Amino acid sequence: MSQHRPAVDVRDLARRVLEIEARAVAGLAGRIDQSFVRASELVLACKGRVVVTGMGKSGHIGGKVAATLASTGTPAFFVHPGEASHGDLGMITKADLVVAISNSGETSEVITILPLLKRLGVPLITMTGNPRSTLGEAATVVLDVGVAEEACPLNLAPTASTTAALAMGDALAVALLQTRGFTREDFALSHPGGMLGRRLLLRVAEVMHTGADVPRIGPDAPLAEGLLEMTRKSLGMTAVVDGTGRLLGVFTDGDLRRAVDRAVDIHRTPMRSVMTTGCKTIAPGALAAEAVHLMEQFKITALLVVDEGNVVVGALNVHNLFRAGVM
Repeated sequence: MSQHRPAVDVRDLARRVLEIEARAVAGLAGRIDQSFVRASELVLACKGRVVVTGMGKSGHIGGKVAATLASTGTPAFFVHPGEASHGDLGMITKADLVVAISNSGETSEVITILPLLKRLGVPLITMTGNPRSTLGEAATVVLDVGVAEEACPLNLAPTASTTAALAMGDALAVALLQTRGFTREDFALSHPGGMLGRRLLLRVAEVMHTGADVPRIGPDAPLAEGLLEMTRKSLGMTAVVDGTGRLLGVFTDGDLRRAVDRAVDIHRTPMRSVMTTGCKTIAPGALAAEAVHLMEQFKITALLVVDEGNVVVGALNVHNLFRAGVM
């Protein structure tokens, strides 16, 4: 390697890479044709699992494609083609479908396993930059992911080509997701851990205050008592309920400011005169993420939780949701 490096602007180099890769991905849109439809149909009809394979950088992309498929309703896993020739082919059954990724379409490790796939009668979807290659000719369906050039200045390192293959894999996974009617709840079941799992699985009942920790006051109690209840429970509001616990209204910090503006007598004014009716509520079985959405949509910081009979059973605020990791 030469010790004399020419002066370069790394920002220009980075922009060039992004521009080339952006063009590579944009060029795929015109190739979403009947072959893509047929590939989707094959995956939907598969009774087993989708087995993704690829060598080198294509293998890394294949691992990600398999993971995306698996997490969006299409059972899938990755098999290394080199290991496949040494026993791992036993992981592929007649009920499965294979997705092989190879930019050249001539990757020897992938070509080696073609005879067994043919013997099993396993459908083969190929993502390649060379549809007329050995792999392309052997495929049931070819998805053309060819690019005009790599982002590498030597036009050698897999860059734009792997980005294109990854994008096509995402397109297939998302198309299948929507075709299957895959829901948020389905997604949550395969993502139970971390922030994503908490946002999708956690219920309001798991984070709300209950029992004596819920601020409640009667409609005929004076405002002074309502203020004391708000202070004791530290949620920035109190529910106003009847004798059976049914919600009549809510009194918040905002209602307090309006009452002060009106110069009301806090010892004589009943809660029914200063409460807000028709307040936003949520059910205990709702997702905590729905509570976040309501608070953001209506610019409020707390919610009362009511059952089917409109009886107050809990309360929560933004701090509870922050602590639970859903905001």
